[in-house]
Amino acid sequence: MTATADLAMVNLDSSDPAAHAAFYHRVLGWEVTHSQPEYAMISSGGVAIGFGLVEGYRPPSWPDPSGGKRYHLDLYVDDLAVAEKEFLAAGASKPEFQPGDGRWVVLVDPIGQPFCICPRPQG
Repeated sequence: MTATADLAMVNLDSSDPAAHAAFYHRVLGWEVTHSQPEYAMISSGGVAIGFGLVEGYRPPSWPDPSGGKRYHLDLYVDDLAVAEKEFLAAGASKPEFQPGDGRWVVLVDPIGQPFCICPRPQG
């Protein structure tokens, strides 16, 4: 199959784009390439994540079996325990419900969006 498109970037709804970008800058180490109250962006190696202001933004609840599934980011880390500690210090929180039997950890970013940290594949 011939590709007809390339992914340019991912844009995420946000209640505070600048703070949202600053959090993921700290977590991922990506450069903040744009930061204003209405829109912010981080980039690395030709990949970007944008954060756009949505008035009245309401984060998803975790877990919410009655709500529709939204996106979440999966981030590879070298050490789950170390990364969890660093991300909590950066402003994330850890919900009580944790699926996956310890194979990954669900955290919630400062505006309420869940994301997962997963062990980096070896080999």
